[in-house]
Amino acid sequence: MIKIRLKRFGKKKEVSYRIVAMQSTTRRDGRPLEELGFYNPRNDETRLNVPALVKRLQQGAQPTETVRHILEKANVFEQVNARTPS
Repeated sequence: MIKIRLKRFGKKKEVSYRIVAMQSTTRRDGRPLEELGFYNPRNDETRLNVPALVKRLQQGAQPTETVRHILEKANVFEQVNARTPS
């Protein structure tokens, strides 16, 4: 199963995260299938590759709880529902 989750990045006590798609059995900092965005919790900065995220979500990738909250704040799920074929 493919998960959309956070990959830790940066210095000690100055952490930031990359939002990545990877296999659920891969370790947290392992090689991702695709990098989909960036999240910095220190200043709440978020940069997302929305078309790639929508594509992965439509293919069945499951976001973790933290990533789900980040995507809900950015209204990504509304775009997934809007692009779903009827």
